[in-house]
Amino acid sequence: MPINKVGVMGSGTMGSGIVQLILQNGFPAIMYDINEDILEKGKNSIVKRLNRLHEKGRLTLKELNSAKSNLTLSTEMKDLNVCDLIIEAVPEKLELKKNVLEEASTICKDHAILATNTSSLSVTQISTSVEKTEHFIGMHFFNPAPLMPLVEVVKGVKTTSSTIELVMEFAKQLHKTPVLCEDTPGFIVNRIARPFYNEAIRIMKDQIAAPEQIDRIMKEAGNFKMGPFELQDLIGIDVNFSSTKTVHEGFFGESRFRPHPYQERMVQAGLLGRKTKKGFYDYE
Repeated sequence: MPINKVGVMGSGTMGSGIVQLILQNGFPAIMYDINEDILEKGKNSIVKRLNRLHEKGRLTLKELNSAKSNLTLSTEMKDLNVCDLIIEAVPEKLELKKNVLEEASTICKDHAILATNTSSLSVTQISTSVEKTEHFIGMHFFNPAPLMPLVEVVKGVKTTSSTIELVMEFAKQLHKTPVLCEDTPGFIVNRIARPFYNEAIRIMKDQIAAPEQIDRIMKEAGNFKMGPFELQDLIGIDVNFSSTKTVHEGFFGESRFRPHPYQERMVQAGLLGRKTKKGFYDYE
């Protein structure tokens, strides 16, 4: 069955970003959240970004109006039972993801695909909460979802080839570049990124170079768009630390993935990056 209507569970930064991407590519979307205020906030951010795209000439007025009319909000999980694909985009906590997906699997269509947007948790482990594991898959978007071109499509142990093909094709319809990944800790990008972040912090704490120096060198000499400290501030120090711990544990404590204690201290101090106005840099 083709994917025509999509549901997204979670209306935070990732959830609303994924919904915007779906809408601007002509698909109807239902955005679900248990919190009505957060849901409304997510909608407002989507509308604001869509309006900006229209102002920049990237969306016609007809496309803008169509995108807005294709958005449905809901605080009732049962409203997602009309969707062909349901994407979970709740916070990166295993039990939370399993709980919402377990509930979704009881109300979705027989042919519906359930996908998790996890960045580093085991797709196979999450799939144990759903009824039809063959229709379950990882669909990892990157922040900001409307702009970042890559989508990691992660197959669980029981994911069928037809499910993989449908999700790969749908990602292309969203004008993304899908890459098929095995269900290993951190998949591709987060596995590569751990040493990038960890070694940068070690260089800083060994007083070899300051964050602004390391970032400048990586951008000017390495041609990176953002340095490791700027990127951690954008992602969120807490989110980054959580992913590092997950990958480290997933590889049974392999030393090259070990988090730096300073990451934990920053989280404890509430220095989480741009969202708290302070991280490795000051954004006041």
